[in-house]
Amino acid sequence: MADKMTAGDRIFLTLVTTFLIFFTILILYPLFFILSASFSDPQAVLRGRMWLWPVGWNLNAYRRVFSNAEIGRSFFNSVFYTVTGTFFSLALTTLAAFCLSRRDLPGKTFLTLFFTFTMFFAGGIIPTYLVIRGLGMFNTFWVMVIPGSVSVFNLLVMRTFMSTSIPEELFEAAYVDGCSNTRILFAVVLPLSASIIVVMILFYGVNYWNEFFKALIYLKDRFRYPLQLILREILLESQADSMTELESTSSKVLLSEGIKYASCIVASAPLLLIYPFLQKFFERGIMVGAVKG
Repeated sequence: MADKMTAGDRIFLTLVTTFLIFFTILILYPLFFILSASFSDPQAVLRGRMWLWPVGWNLNAYRRVFSNAEIGRSFFNSVFYTVTGTFFSLALTTLAAFCLSRRDLPGKTFLTLFFTFTMFFAGGIIPTYLVIRGLGMFNTFWVMVIPGSVSVFNLLVMRTFMSTSIPEELFEAAYVDGCSNTRILFAVVLPLSASIIVVMILFYGVNYWNEFFKALIYLKDRFRYPLQLILREILLESQADSMTELESTSSKVLLSEGIKYASCIVASAPLLLIYPFLQKFFERGIMVGAVKG
C-alpha cells in the first residue's frame, strides 16, 4: 500500500501526523507539568525554573495532604459514591435507552423530546434543594447518588448505539422464539452493548468521582464528605494560613503552592490509572454511539 501512495498522500499523512503529535503534546503537557510541580520545590515552580522535569525534589505537599486524618475515610466515601452511583445510573440509563431504541414504543418521539428538554431547562438550585429536603435525602449518602443519576446526553448516546448497532432482525428472531422484552435485553442487547456500557461506566464514574458541589450543599456530617471536598478544604486552609501567619508567610505560600498541585494529582490519579484499561472500549463505543441521532 505504501508503494501506491502519491506524493500528495505522503504530504497529507505527514501533516496529519505532525498535527496529531502537536495536539497530543498540548493535551499531555499540562498534566505532566502538574505532576512534576507536585514533586518539585515550590520556589522553583513559582520562579519558572521548572517547566518539564521536577526541580528540587520535595514531598512536603504530599505529606501535608496525607497527614489529614480524614483522607482515608473520604477516599472510601468517594469510592462508595462512585461505585454505587455508577451502577445505579448505568441501570437506569440502560433500561431507558433500550425502551427508546425500540421502534414499536408508543410515544417514543414525545419521550425523547421530553428527556431532551431537561438538558436545557432545570428548576435551579433552590427548588432542587427543597425537593431533596422534602424527600428526606438531605445529609445522607443517597443524596450523592440519586439526584442527577441519569445524564440525558449519555442516554441519547446509548439509545443511538442500540438502535443503529444491533440489527432489527435479532429482535424479530427473539420474538419468534418467544422471548420477552426482559429476556431480549439481557440475552441479546447487553452482550452486544459491552463497548457502550464501558463508555457509560467511564462517563458516570468520572462524574461521581469528581463531584463535590452536591456534598458542599447537601452534606452536613464530615464523615460523609467525599475526597474532593476534603482536598478542597486542605487547599483552602493552606491558603488561609499563608495569609494570616505573617512570621512564616514565605514558607506557607510555598507549601500552599505545592499542595495545590499535589491535590490535583491525588484527586486524578485513580481515574488516570483506570482509563488505559478502558480506552479501546471507549473509542469503539463512543464513535458508534454518535454516528446517527
